[in-house]
Amino acid sequence: MEKTDIILGSAYLPPVSYFVALYSCRKAYIERYDHYMKQTYRNRCVIASADGPLSLTIPVEKTSEGKCAMKDVRVSEHGNWRHVHRNAFVAAYKQSPFFDYYADEFNSFFDRKYDFLYDFNMELIQWLCSQIDMQPELIPTTEYMEANEDVIDLREVIHPKKSAGEMTSFCHLVPYYQVFDSRHGFQPDLSIVDLLFNMGPESLLVLRNSVKL
Repeated sequence: MEKTDIILGSAYLPPVSYFVALYSCRKAYIERYDHYMKQTYRNRCVIASADGPLSLTIPVEKTSEGKCAMKDVRVSEHGNWRHVHRNAFVAAYKQSPFFDYYADEFNSFFDRKYDFLYDFNMELIQWLCSQIDMQPELIPTTEYMEANEDVIDLREVIHPKKSAGEMTSFCHLVPYYQVFDSRHGFQPDLSIVDLLFNMGPESLLVLRNSVKL
């Protein structure tokens, strides 16, 4: 895939395909002005637990208005979710080859309280890029960005309800080692942390090899 500019939605520890797109692009515009929608990667990620795929969801504050721009969505403290998520990551990845290497810095994000979901997502993505040794130019949008011929719009392409096979326009996800693959087989397009904790520095090679040329 020739490097180009892309538009992505904000996402919480997004799937591997999201990072394949980041690897492939010159600039990535991260949308701030789209309407927040439930059951998307905006506030959920999927990891590999001992029992199979596990969705982890960040609760958000309800608004009195019917629609809310992503930039205005506030993180809720409901359900002690930070503790729940952190325990889930430990249970899923404590046996992975690289979890201990990244755990302290990764866990520090869950020690802080972020007011806005977009800010939390963005800081995690920036940290993940640095750990994988990627340097994409991430640009928060200043208004809703209309799709045009100069930019590839992936905002609705990378979605929990779409299978990895439906994203063949820009990626072909290659398998890699997973802790529970002997039990469940390879599970494609889980959260990027699944790749990072299992493959460490070789994550970049997996992303490179997943780019559809």
